[in-house]
Amino acid sequence: MKNIILFSLLILLGSCSRKESKTHEFRGENRSGEYQESELLKEWPAKGPSEVLVLENIGDGYGSPVITDENIYVTGSVDSIATLFCFNLLGEKLWNAEYGVEWTENFPGSRSAPTLVDDLIYVGSGMGNLFCFNANTGEKLWSKDLKEDFEGVIPRFGHSESVLVDEDKVFWVPGGKKYNVVALNRYTGDIMWSNPGFGERSAYNSPVLIEIPDKKIVVTFSAYHLLGLDAETGELLWNHEQDNTPLEKREIGQGDTHSNTVLYEDGAIYYVAGDGNCAVKLALSQDGKEISEVWRNSGFDGYMGGIVKHGNFIYGDATHKKELRSIDATTGTIIDSLKIGSGALITADNMLYYYNHKGQLNLISFNEGKMKVVSSFKIDKGGKEHFAHPVIQDGILYQRHGDVLMAFDIRDNDVEGD
Repeated sequence: MKNIILFSLLILLGSCSRKESKTHEFRGENRSGEYQESELLKEWPAKGPSEVLVLENIGDGYGSPVITDENIYVTGSVDSIATLFCFNLLGEKLWNAEYGVEWTENFPGSRSAPTLVDDLIYVGSGMGNLFCFNANTGEKLWSKDLKEDFEGVIPRFGHSESVLVDEDKVFWVPGGKKYNVVALNRYTGDIMWSNPGFGERSAYNSPVLIEIPDKKIVVTFSAYHLLGLDAETGELLWNHEQDNTPLEKREIGQGDTHSNTVLYEDGAIYYVAGDGNCAVKLALSQDGKEISEVWRNSGFDGYMGGIVKHGNFIYGDATHKKELRSIDATTGTIIDSLKIGSGALITADNMLYYYNHKGQLNLISFNEGKMKVVSSFKIDKGGKEHFAHPVIQDGILYQRHGDVLMAFDIRDNDVEGD
């Protein structure tokens, strides 16, 4: 019966294949950390913006939610069981779906954000297993096991990848010797291609898709290499080795933590790998088959807080100095820094939103690389580490802390409408 339902679904989806899919994913459009919002507050009240929603008991975890015009999707670990929750925007639970044992070792809990494409939602567990659910009902449609299906390897802190989807493909990094990076049919889970890469375990990275006239390129990290693969064929086009860790010292937990998603703009690839080469700019050839290093800066060394680019400047945290920093995208020179701790960063409406590891949510103005903290308040609900990335949707700022998700109204209601 399930096969008949799945076959019918494939026919229906095929008949609608010319429609442009709607995707909701980690760090917003193109995974850039830039949210296309406007008419937001430029300063918050002393105690912070108005709290409009609190969702409790969503399970332990660090993964950000994804928000649509109707629903909230978020993962958590409930009694060590990985669980995907669906709520409406009023906070009423519509359904939840369990998908096996969640990561229970260091920093236990869910790690990644779901990826929603039309009516299908994709989630990965800290154990590296991959699942596809019906986003309306929570029914599991297919799943893949990291070890059984891909001979994959779980990294030290648990698999933390947010699924990348393009057209009919799901891209995943099991980190096995043979199935190092794979593309799966997003409707069935069948393998469409695999590439052995360098046979390295995954590196906590969420891939990004670069689109140029002649091809699409999947860009992601394995433990010691940035990889660029042809999205259609799986061919490894180029790589950039993280050469700060000598071969003899390459073991789990040594130089292999690369959680920041890569940025691409106008022929340039920017990445920040604090446990690798730190901040790097690469020039991508017009045919997408070659890269050349333009600059690198070891003082820009964020591990997992994300980076954003605005104009000619890149903003992101520094792990060792525990600062927020800006860097000139042309020269690689550090322009400014704020001593407000390490944290996760996004941007919207010409402001930076920075959630540091002490639970402080900061609103920051910026101009030509110079930054100033305008407002801040402390997240006082939830527990464990403050690692989750903020999310903004329709003027509401969502912040997860452990088993609690909070929502704050950051709309500037004094702005006159059209």
